[in-house]
This record gives sequence, structure tokens and C-alpha cells, in this order.
Amino acid sequence: MTHTKATPEFRIRKEDGCILCLRCTRECSFNAIDYDRERKLLVFNHALCTDCQRCVETCPAGALVITENVNRFKRNRVFTMECIREIGIQAGTGGVLLSSMGSGESRIPVYFDRLLLNASQVTNPSIDPLREPMETMTYMGGRPKGIRRDGQGRIVDNLPPHLEMETPIMFSAMSYGAVSLNVQKALAMAAERLGTYWNTGEGGMHEDLCRFGKNTIVQVASGRFGVHETYLNSGAAVEIKIGQGAKPGIGGHLTGSKIVGDVSRTRMVPEGLDAISPAPHHDIYSIEDLRQLVSSIKEATSYTKPVIVKVAAVHNIAPIASGIARSGADIISIDGFRGGTGAAPKRIRDNVGIPIELAVAAVDQRLREERIRNEVGIIASGGIRNSADVAKLIALGADAVSIGTAALCALGCHICAACHSGKCAWGIATQDPDLVRRLDVEKGAEALYNLVSAWTREIKEMMGGMGINSIEALRGNRLALRGVGLNAKELEILGIRHAGE
Repeated sequence: MTHTKATPEFRIRKEDGCILCLRCTRECSFNAIDYDRERKLLVFNHALCTDCQRCVETCPAGALVITENVNRFKRNRVFTMECIREIGIQAGTGGVLLSSMGSGESRIPVYFDRLLLNASQVTNPSIDPLREPMETMTYMGGRPKGIRRDGQGRIVDNLPPHLEMETPIMFSAMSYGAVSLNVQKALAMAAERLGTYWNTGEGGMHEDLCRFGKNTIVQVASGRFGVHETYLNSGAAVEIKIGQGAKPGIGGHLTGSKIVGDVSRTRMVPEGLDAISPAPHHDIYSIEDLRQLVSSIKEATSYTKPVIVKVAAVHNIAPIASGIARSGADIISIDGFRGGTGAAPKRIRDNVGIPIELAVAAVDQRLREERIRNEVGIIASGGIRNSADVAKLIALGADAVSIGTAALCALGCHICAACHSGKCAWGIATQDPDLVRRLDVEKGAEALYNLVSAWTREIKEMMGGMGINSIEALRGNRLALRGVGLNAKELEILGIRHAGE
């Protein structure tokens, strides 16, 4: 008999103290917990559990525990239990393995953890951010090549369209449909309060969010969902999405089950019909084609808004970025190997692309060598977990960063990697009205504001410890970094020295 049954990854266990309130059966959106009324017993379908922790955290008696399945196949260093389980799933379904969020299980090194920041001591005194000004204001976009003056000697404002942020942290693109409207409202409200930006993603923009236009980046992807002239002019900047870190080289797919109501109307896609973004933009097959689209968007927005081009971090990212800089784009957004997503083929998520740390260092160095670094800004994203990661990316050459997974964690996400199912128990990656209501917009916006505010304060402390007082002084400052446990080639690409040198 052919083996096709996958061994459950998790097991649900009821401990003493259960009062049979049945709240867990209502909270579990994956139907992993049911109640047998005849036997008056909770029934667990372990195979459906995603370890989202919703039942555990809402159980009033604290009587539920979710653990990894201790029943294991014979240990094998090559064919691990996870590998055998996935083979069983595909043998039974013939389908592509889908997953969500970033590549958290990959064995590829997390370079953030092998980088250390420098600190000032005797000869270069540190700065106390509590008593001295510390500048976190960030300007994104091209910079003029020089100062021009008119006939009376007054400085002429020749600054290209740009973005101004009170912190070098913005929120990543998450489309309406992939996430609930409540998520986007929370992101927009927090961005407005923080003086930064949130990104609509490729699903257009709901009319309830138009009032946040000054803090909004609108996205144009290959499917052109929800794109029209009013949409392009409703935000502070326009982003052309060519690729993303979780799935470089392939398009997007929002299932028809999520194309309902306002999602259908906003995306301009019939209800119940899958929204599929093709892998390439069918009008971009060269840098010249990209230049044409950049020019068209600038024309449609009366040359008042910066244009961002978003690409995935891939092996030849440095020459790609050089071409984008010459296309007329104002900002390059690079999304690294560990970037999150609502749905991606697992094999692509875990095996395609390169870490954002290496990509940013390579791009910054290439643009400096070609003397065009100041013609574009650089946004970095993909696996950013804390303020130290932010500081390290800026020191490697980024102007600013965008966070996605961390922002969703602030809203309650437990990274169970089941976003693609549409059954998110925390009301984030779902369009089910009953589940969407679980996310309180006001509390979510407050949590996002607190997170970014805390990170910004920590960045000030780190800069003060380095003896610098502005993000501009940190940008591309490789002397502020040292590596630990890295080989000579890695140090060369990162452009840093080893610790102790």
C-alpha cells in the first residue's frame, strides 16, 4: 500500500482544570478542536492544528497545551521527519507545497547575528541621546548634484520628489485581500502617528484609507489590480513591484475565496475569481522598458511623487540595482531571502534568493563605485526582527527599512505559516467577517506605534554609543560594523572587518 498519510506535526493536549466551556472550539478557525456531545468530550484533530496558539491563549482555565509530535520516524540526517512528511503530502495530493511568512526554518546563516556594532570609548566620546539632539529624520529619494542659485543669489529648490520620515522604519507592502482591512487600517493609523509610511501592496486601496494618503505608498504590480489614475495620485509615492523576497521570479496568487465584497471591488476582480499576477510585467523586458513605465507613472502624477522599484534580492542584485538607478527611479526597494508573504511555494521560499544583508552591502558598494549612490534611495526588508537589525542594515548601506512580519507579530501573529488558508485565527490574513472582528484596529495601531517608537529610541541609544548623532552619519558606515565567524569572502562582500581587527 502506498504511503500517503502525513504524520501530524503537532498534538493538542487537555490538562486538568478544563471546565468544558467550549471556547476552544469556537476560537479554533482550523477546526482542529470539536466537541462530542454524546460522550461529552473534546475531540482533537491533530493533523489540522497549525500551532497558532489561539486556543491556548484564550482558554480561561489554562488547560490546553500544544506540543510537537513526539512520535517520530527513524532518525535520518538526510531524509528528516519533515522531509518524509512533505513527500507523503505530495504523494497523496500531487500538488505544490504552499507556505506563508518568511523562510524561518532555513539553515542559511542569519548574518544579522554575525554582525556587531562598534561603540565609542575614550578618544571618540559617546553621545547621550537623553541630553543631546539625535536626528532620526530620514529623506528618501534622489539628491541634487549640487546647489543652484538664481540671479539674486538665492538657493533654487531643485530637490527631486522625495519621502520624509521621522524614523527610518516603514511598514512593508501587504495587500487588501491577503490581509484584512482592519490590518491595513491599523498600519495606516500607526504610520500617520509615527510620521512614516505604510504600503497598500498590489490590491488597490479601499476608500476608507484615502484619508491617510500623505503616509501611503501605493503599489503597481504585474496584475495591475486596482490601478487607475486616482489611485496613483492618492499616495505619497508609487512603487513598481517586480519581485519580492519570499518568491523571486514568480507572480502572486490570491485565491477566489478571498475575492469577496470590498476586496473584489477594490481590486476590480469579479467575486470568487482567483487574482493571479503574472511572473513578469508584460511591458517590462529591459531597463529601457522599465524607464518607460517609470516615466509614465511620473507623467500620470505630474512629476510630484517619487517612484520606487521593488525587487527581490537575487545573485546579480548589484547590476540590477545599477540599471534601476539609471531608469529614472527615485528609490530602490530590495526584499531579502527571509521576506514574508501570504502564500508562496515552499521550495521557492526556502531556496531562491539571497539574504538582505549581503544584497544591501553589494548594492551600496556598486552604486558608490559607479558614483550614482546619491541618485537613488535604498529601502531594505526581509527578516528584520529588532532595532539592531535596522541599525546594521543602515550601516551596510540602506537609507531606511520596511518591516512586515514584525509588524504582524505586534498585531498578534504567531507565525503559524497558514496565511494562505484564509483561516487566520488572529483576524490578520483572512476575509472571514467573524475572524476579522478579532483584530481591534485601535489597539493594533497602538501596538504598532509602540513597537516602532521603542525601536527608534533604541536606534538613538546605539548611535549615541557609536558617537554619531544622525541616521545620515550611520548610512553606509561600514566602520561601525565588525563580523564574527565569517569567512574572508563574506567579509569582503559585506565590506567589513572581522571582530578584533
